[in-house]
Amino acid sequence: MQFDPAAPARERILFQAGSLFYQQGIRATGIDRIIAEASVTKVTFYRHFPAKQSLVVAFLEQRHQCWSAAFSSLLGQKVAEGLSLDRALPATLASWFSEKDFRGCAFINTAAELSDDNPQCMEVVKAHKRAMRDEIATKLTRQQLWALNAICMLVEGAIVQVQTGWNSKDVIKSLQQALRVLLPA
Repeated sequence: MQFDPAAPARERILFQAGSLFYQQGIRATGIDRIIAEASVTKVTFYRHFPAKQSLVVAFLEQRHQCWSAAFSSLLGQKVAEGLSLDRALPATLASWFSEKDFRGCAFINTAAELSDDNPQCMEVVKAHKRAMRDEIATKLTRQQLWALNAICMLVEGAIVQVQTGWNSKDVIKSLQQALRVLLPA
């Protein structure tokens, strides 16, 4: 998605905030920079977002919708192609990890950055993680559901490892091996 200078002000603000929050961090990104890069006035900004917290919540909600739709679609596609979950899930993550602007999970980053300082944002983070868990659960058989929590921990760990500089191919290979143990054919 690219910045559209003709888009409505709220969309431009969200686009620039989302890009800056993801790449630079929430606390490191000032409102004045978002206003300048979105080409809006302070009055326009505050009309749409009365506080930075409301902008962060809107960013997280938008990110959740976009990321979840892409994750669900690609994971579903891989399973429909006949891949078992121990191959489909790593392949789905590998696709995301290879994106040029990958900087980890925006929700993990937000939790680490804001922690208990912002309960409203943390509720969105928790809802996102539940939704990801629920999506993975839809791909498990009844007999495999016992492994759901372990699978989710492996996924979160893989995300953090790649974000912190581990070789993504090695991480994906390790994830696939661990999933094979949890989900034998």
